[in-house]
Amino acid sequence: MDLGIDTTAALDSVPADAPVVIAGDTLFVLSARLGPFSARERALAIEARIQDLIRNPSLEPLVVRAEADAEAYDIYAGDVLVMTLTPADAQAAGQDITSLARDHATTLRVTLEREIDAFSLTSLLVGALYTILATAVLVLLLRLFARAFPVVYRFIGITLRKRIPSLRFQNLELLSPARVVQVLEAIVVATRVVLTVLLLYFYLPLVLSFFPWTRRLSGQIVGWVVDPVRNVAAAILAYLPNLFTIAVIIVVTYYAIKLVRQFFLAVEHGTITFASFYPEWSRPTYKIVRFLIVALAVIMIWPYLPRSDSEAFKGVAAFLGLLLTFGSASAMANVFGGIIITYMRAFRVGDRVKIADTVGDVVEQTLLVTRVRTIKNVEITIPNSLVLGAHIINWSSTAREGGVLLHTGVTIGYDVPWRQVHELLVAAAGGTEGIIAEPEPFVLQTSLDDFYVSYELNAYTDQPNRMAVIYSLLHQNIQDRFNQAGVEIMSPHYGALRDGNQITIPTEHLPPQYEPTSFRLSGRLKKEE
Repeated sequence: MDLGIDTTAALDSVPADAPVVIAGDTLFVLSARLGPFSARERALAIEARIQDLIRNPSLEPLVVRAEADAEAYDIYAGDVLVMTLTPADAQAAGQDITSLARDHATTLRVTLEREIDAFSLTSLLVGALYTILATAVLVLLLRLFARAFPVVYRFIGITLRKRIPSLRFQNLELLSPARVVQVLEAIVVATRVVLTVLLLYFYLPLVLSFFPWTRRLSGQIVGWVVDPVRNVAAAILAYLPNLFTIAVIIVVTYYAIKLVRQFFLAVEHGTITFASFYPEWSRPTYKIVRFLIVALAVIMIWPYLPRSDSEAFKGVAAFLGLLLTFGSASAMANVFGGIIITYMRAFRVGDRVKIADTVGDVVEQTLLVTRVRTIKNVEITIPNSLVLGAHIINWSSTAREGGVLLHTGVTIGYDVPWRQVHELLVAAAGGTEGIIAEPEPFVLQTSLDDFYVSYELNAYTDQPNRMAVIYSLLHQNIQDRFNQAGVEIMSPHYGALRDGNQITIPTEHLPPQYEPTSFRLSGRLKKEE
């Protein structure tokens, strides 16, 4: 909608500050228009006139004066009109026009004298002399570095190499003498580089400041380092209260974790006891509580981090949250599985277990995985989520409650009395190392097959971690007992012709007069009718 308002005129009516800058210094600021000229156009014109006076100085010293013209003031440098001040300028500056004109005239005179003097032959010659002196000092210091640092290198490589001991922690060598020497040499090289860069940094702005054409660039070079350092220092000073708060939270968290750790150690050692809380729960519970304490500390520290309320910081936090959400699903499943397994008390470290198809001793249980060392001395790492979803057999817990029942089977022919077989099997179990006397071993007859009877020997042991060895010893004793009794073990199937074949009992257990029998044939002839 057109309301009949000239927006261009409205924008032009808004005062805009326009500084008059000479050699990097702001002489004065204009805010008012003068006729058709804006404040910016006036400032550029004034700068051009002043620069022309500096580059083309007259032989006679310039006289700067302010002359009243009606309600305005004209400021001259010699015969050159430099600028005109109006009541609008005085109103914008908050001064009366007479004092404003006097101040501007003084500033202009000082600036012209300084800049004209800087471009004089004497000043340029002095600047050249200072440049030569600064360059000589720079070359002298660099040559000194070239002589001094090789001496330091030789001292470290020859003298200190023989005197520097190795850096050790107990029996672990953290840094050998040769490595310590390399570190010291690297520090010396870095020191030389830093000192050389600092020398060049101070030399270059210093030389540029000797000449009027490069004086402004000299200030810029200094500002490139000084301004960031000043900003960083100011930011650190402004951040000190938050930093102190973060430090307090960290200290309180540290000692809270130490206190919780001492408490759960006391629970583990039995110094502090609770009903229905088992000592083996103390370590995993401590890890859970420690995680919660650290998480709470992070939540408390988060608002005090620099720029924590910025959109960029929030975006990074959201991105990290998404990564944790989608990338740690399996890890969290393992963590929850580890927690559930711990409080289920399915097994403890050192127990002989069977997890799915893995049989061995538990050597480590963490929140993420369970490690089992098999009887073949192979360490298997099982994620806790798989452990939780598998069937678990714990022989060690059964052994603590009365013994693990071991069982093995043999098949004996019908010609051997079953009572004798029972006696031989029980005697073999009683003579086996690792088999306990109570409860007593017993025998079950599991089946009556076509050619033999199946017997199952059951015996108890309190050493489940030695089950493989105990089984081997038990089988050896069974063979010995049966051989000594002259009873053949027909397991699983054995066929022999008793006429003409030697018995299967080992030779050392055969009677001295034993000889294999020969074939015996018998028959009856049918009478002819």
